[in-house]
Amino acid sequence: MANLNPTSNPNKQLLAGYCGILFGGFGVHKFILGYAAEGFMMLAISIVAGTFTYGIALIVMQLVGLIEGMIYLNKSSEEFVDTYFVNKQGWF
Repeated sequence: MANLNPTSNPNKQLLAGYCGILFGGFGVHKFILGYAAEGFMMLAISIVAGTFTYGIALIVMQLVGLIEGMIYLNKSSEEFVDTYFVNKQGWF
């Protein structure tokens, strides 16, 4: 069972935020938060659709990851836990 104590999740919040900014196009930040379906979706869009669109889909997914990473880092610990662990909000 995951520990939902807001004081124990700042490392996960920082890791997901930084990975969203750096590797967001591949959905790494989604996997860190436990959203495997959303992570695979971002990964598949980046690789498969990126191949057919000459990288445009990868750029779009990277922008989504960048925005989500900034959102993660700008939330307080309590808001972060409430939004992504209690309410299970998968996107933005």
